[in-house]
Amino acid sequence: MDSPLTIFVTRKLPEVVEQRMAALFDCTFNASDVPLSKIQLIAAVQQYDVLVPTVTDRIDKIVLAAATKTTLIASYGAGIDHIDFDAATERGIVITNTPDVLTDDTADMVMGLILALARRMIEGEQLIRSGEWQGWAPTAMMGSRLHGKRLGIIGMGRIGSAVAKRAPAFGMRVHYHNRNRLPEADEQELGVQWWDSLDQMLAHMHVISVNCPHTPATYHLLSARRLKLCRKDAFIINTARGEVIDEKALITALQAGDIAGAGLDVYEHQPMVNPKLLRLTNTVLLPHIGSATEEARVQMGEMVLVNIRTWHDGHQPPNKVAATSF
Repeated sequence: MDSPLTIFVTRKLPEVVEQRMAALFDCTFNASDVPLSKIQLIAAVQQYDVLVPTVTDRIDKIVLAAATKTTLIASYGAGIDHIDFDAATERGIVITNTPDVLTDDTADMVMGLILALARRMIEGEQLIRSGEWQGWAPTAMMGSRLHGKRLGIIGMGRIGSAVAKRAPAFGMRVHYHNRNRLPEADEQELGVQWWDSLDQMLAHMHVISVNCPHTPATYHLLSARRLKLCRKDAFIINTARGEVIDEKALITALQAGDIAGAGLDVYEHQPMVNPKLLRLTNTVLLPHIGSATEEARVQMGEMVLVNIRTWHDGHQPPNKVAATSF
């Protein structure tokens, strides 16, 4: 009789997901919900058939070199920049992810951050709580109108496209820069304008939304040089990965008033947040909650289960990550 498939889950998942996993497989869960150390990750890939990590786990070449038992990494999340793909491939380890299910929730968060920045919602909420509000005044808390503004999307994948569908409802004109241009029919359906040059697009946008994955090619894509190209009244939104923006350069630009504001759900060195960001009033800072809806997190878990079961049955998982995926 074959031994049951052993699975190690690195973080606490929604209860319904953990119950389903435990009913199907021999699972070990991280009850403490504290990110694992490298030593703990190495022990896991030596003891379990399947590793279910999250974005908080760094599955680097050192961890993968020790993988004497793990042959599937079923990541709980869409991005896989926390996994050394090449090192895993060399060892014959299959990687899967959970794309699509978090698309709408993250796109909603982009629009929420845009509204919060443009209309100074966080400042207004803090003013009310402080007890210092003296009532309505003609020039108090004036923000920016979204109607007629240009939104530049960096990365027109699933989430970027979802943002492009939402923005026109606020009267925004949508532009985009992507590694590959969309088919003309898709551009017309979305009502978006392509920019071959990211530099040129940045110089014309009122709002810039970062929706591309973090890869070696996109590390510090918004560099100090590129940030200087932005309009002084521009807002920058990042719900993708913190490493795509040079955070030190962004802080400098925000401090100098070279950029009007930033809405961030991710950070370059998270969970550490630069203290200088915390002191800025022209920022809206969130704790990486773009996909944090009950619906999305449960669907992500269900997708992990489908990937594991399909792989265990000897078939290619529906969400196997290939080199062409990033």
